[in-house]
Amino acid sequence: MGRNLLHVTTVAANDATRSTFAAYVALTKPRIIELLLITTVPTMIVAERGLPGIWLMVATVIGGTLAAGGANSVNMYVDRDIDKIMNRTKGRPLATGEIEPKNALIFSVALLVVAFAWLFAFVNLLSAVFALSAAAFYIFVYTLWLKRTSSQNIVIGGAAGCMPVLVAWAAVTNTIAWEPIVLFGVIFLWTPPHFWALAVKYRDDYSAADVPMLPSVSTLENTSRQILAYTVAVWALSLAFTPIADMGWIYTGTAIVAGGLFTLYAVQLLRDPTPKRAMKVFTFSITYLSVLFIAMAIDQLV
Repeated sequence: MGRNLLHVTTVAANDATRSTFAAYVALTKPRIIELLLITTVPTMIVAERGLPGIWLMVATVIGGTLAAGGANSVNMYVDRDIDKIMNRTKGRPLATGEIEPKNALIFSVALLVVAFAWLFAFVNLLSAVFALSAAAFYIFVYTLWLKRTSSQNIVIGGAAGCMPVLVAWAAVTNTIAWEPIVLFGVIFLWTPPHFWALAVKYRDDYSAADVPMLPSVSTLENTSRQILAYTVAVWALSLAFTPIADMGWIYTGTAIVAGGLFTLYAVQLLRDPTPKRAMKVFTFSITYLSVLFIAMAIDQLV
C-alpha cells in the first residue's frame, strides 16, 4: 500500500515537472524560433563560402535560440491580457495561469542575459550585440509600441525577425556587408505577407483584443493587394541577391521558381480573397523561406 502510494506520488510529481518544463518552453514560442533559425546556418555558409566550423554553428544557433526565446517570453508577458481574449492564444501558459507573470519575466530576462554572455564568450561581440538589438527591437518597438497602436505594426516590428542573418554573418566574419543586408531586406519584405495571411484567419480575434492588425482594420481586398505587392518585392530582392552575393544557378533557379509560386499564390488570393486562400499563402510562405535558404546553402556547398 505504502509503495503504491509512493509510486503514484512520484509519477504525479514527474508529470507536474514535465508540465512546468513544457510551459516554459511554450513561453519561448519554439515554432517561431525554428523559422528564425532556418535562416541562420545557410547565411553562415554563404559568409564562409563553405561549411563553417561545427562548434561555431552550434554556438551561434544556441545563442540565437536563447535571445529569440527571451524576447518571445517578454512578448507573452506583456500580451498576457489580450492573449486571454484571443482564441489563437488563450492556451498560452500565462493566459492559462500555468506560469506566474513574475516568474515569466525573470525567466525572460535570464534568457536574454545568458544569450548575450554566450554569444560574447563563444562567438563574438558583434553577433551578441545584433542578437540583443533584435530582442530589444521586438520588445520595445513592436510589442510595447506598435502592436496595439498601428496597422503597420508587423511591417516595422518585423525587422526583429530579420536580425538572425546579421547575427549569422557577424558570427563568421565579425563584420557586416551588403549580402546580409540584402537578406535582411528579403525577410523584412517577406514578413508582412506571411503574417497578414495568417491574421486574415484570426481577424476577429484581433478585433476583439483591439489590436489593429491590417486584416482586422481593412478589407480583405486591400489586405490581399498589399500581400501581393510585398510578395513581388520579395521575389525581386531575392533575385538581386544573386549578383550581389555571386550566387550560382542552384540558388538563382530556386529563387525564380519559388518566388514565382509565392506570387502565384498571392495573385490567387487577390482574385479570391477568402480566409481559405489566405491560409494557403501563409503555409506556402513558410515553405518558400525554407526552400530559398536551403538552396542558398546547397549552392555554396556543391
